[in-house]
Amino acid sequence: MQVEIFSDIACPWCYIGKRRFQQALERYEHADDVEVVWRSFELDPGAPRDQTGLTIDHLKDKYGIDHEEAMRMLDGATREAATVGLDFRLAHARQANTFDAHRLTHYAATLGLQERLLEALMYAQQVGGEYLGSAETLERLAVAAGLDRDSVREMLASDAFADAVRADEDRARRLGISGVPFFVFDSASGISGAQRSEYFLQALEQLGSRTDAAVQ
Repeated sequence: MQVEIFSDIACPWCYIGKRRFQQALERYEHADDVEVVWRSFELDPGAPRDQTGLTIDHLKDKYGIDHEEAMRMLDGATREAATVGLDFRLAHARQANTFDAHRLTHYAATLGLQERLLEALMYAQQVGGEYLGSAETLERLAVAAGLDRDSVREMLASDAFADAVRADEDRARRLGISGVPFFVFDSASGISGAQRSEYFLQALEQLGSRTDAAVQ
């Protein structure tokens, strides 16, 4: 079975969904038969490259709400994150154009380090208050995840893997995906949102049994 996971690094619910799906996969009897493919999705592809403001200020401007209302929006994600062992600090999360970060995850995939880097980037965004629009920040986090510093620096200075990011986003449009996280099972069934791990486990068991039957 192949599971494509469309997500944005800047999306707190994507991080929660990632953890919940992993919890389900750890409990799935045939986890070794599941191929997980991470797909890029930018929630704000038009974000300025030099954008450095706080996410909470962006929400206030976008929805015309005050600080308290914006915090209530973020508190829901914070409470849900705690259920999967994450201590979100969303009041300190910073807005960033994530295109280069997505390019970097595609590069990491060629080295078998994509999932590790994704975890590091999402943690840095939602917990650490890091600015992921900075090449220096991306380089530091990539090196900590096991990538070579010089190779990362050279890759970020180029347009390498830009086509891979755009191809993922084109695929999302063809599939009618407008929000993330979104999980696609064998190009046929989809689950939207950061569902509970039990829900993901049920989907794996049901859809996996269909795959097994088709093979037989």
